[in-house]
Amino acid sequence: MGFSARQTLALRRNLDHRQVRTRELHGRELSYIEGWYAISEANRIFGFDGWSRETIESRSVLARENRGSFHAVYLARVRVTVQADGATIIREGHGTGEGRGTSPGEVHDIALKAAETDATKRALATFGRPFGLELYRGGNATAQQKPLPSPPSVPATAEPRVGFHPDDTTPIPRPSRYYGRRQNELAEHFRGERRQAERATGTSTSSTMRASPSPSAPPLAPATMPDPLPGRIDKSLLTFAEPKRLRDKGHLRFVASQPCLVCGRQPCDPHHLRFSQPRALGLKVSDEFTVPLCRGHHRQLHQAGNEVTWWENLKIKPLEVARGLWEQTHPKAQVRPKAQALPNSAEETDGAGTAPDDASTAPIEANGKTKPIAVDPQ
Repeated sequence: MGFSARQTLALRRNLDHRQVRTRELHGRELSYIEGWYAISEANRIFGFDGWSRETIESRSVLARENRGSFHAVYLARVRVTVQADGATIIREGHGTGEGRGTSPGEVHDIALKAAETDATKRALATFGRPFGLELYRGGNATAQQKPLPSPPSVPATAEPRVGFHPDDTTPIPRPSRYYGRRQNELAEHFRGERRQAERATGTSTSSTMRASPSPSAPPLAPATMPDPLPGRIDKSLLTFAEPKRLRDKGHLRFVASQPCLVCGRQPCDPHHLRFSQPRALGLKVSDEFTVPLCRGHHRQLHQAGNEVTWWENLKIKPLEVARGLWEQTHPKAQVRPKAQALPNSAEETDGAGTAPDDASTAPIEANGKTKPIAVDPQ
């Protein structure tokens, strides 16, 4: 008992090539039949009431959302049952489906239906060629691997590369050209100084490269690298000056050895008066604005918020205390007397071109006028 002669003859016929579709996936050309055609052939061969389909398992293996775009992948397993002259024939197949879109419900629905249709086609393919069994044969009928286009052949040249080091074999462009800069100004500066030095000593770059073991490779770095930052700028002397933030660990230890300004306990923490200088990112005020505070009052001050009000409530002037402590560890140096302006008119001289005894003398020119400059007596 089994399929009738008519059904057996229909199952032995070949697939109509006009119903074969193709699509590309990961560089491969896949051949397949559409789901509606497979179901239509099953109805024609087995009868509308001679077969059934049942989804045994379906689950989502991927669900992702990225900026309003949804992506879902489903896996399904389908069982096809065929009634053939009193016999029951069961075949199973599995398949996957993928959906993309802006609506999450629509994406999951498309992915699930695609997985069930793929599983149904694979289950029906086990009945013979009318359902595309030949398309699953390994070879050109199932997937054709497209040959990758070969790069155009470039004739090799025997000329050595000039201007690049032999170890540099990567095709990545130089950073200066990659970021749109025409040239590296610092490298051009070093190269110009090297040329001037070679002209002065009578040597040339060509003779230096001939003496080196690899004539086509320039040195990775110049022999003498000038310091691009000869010295640090004192920002306190600029037009828009910034306050100096002095650091002295010895002074901080001295402040920590003093009693607390509030309760007199020891030892203490050197607290920096935050209102004494403008705030800066990641920088404390200068160490000259530090006062001793015990751990308890130090924590209380930081929790108070408004430091100026906190000190006013205690009637303590912390800036004066900090100045006194700084003068103890940094005694004042002898102040040099200021330079006095020299006389430059007849009313300020004694008539003979000389200044009074209490003023500094200045050299007199041939025309009887003094130079308008200040001379330091020291």
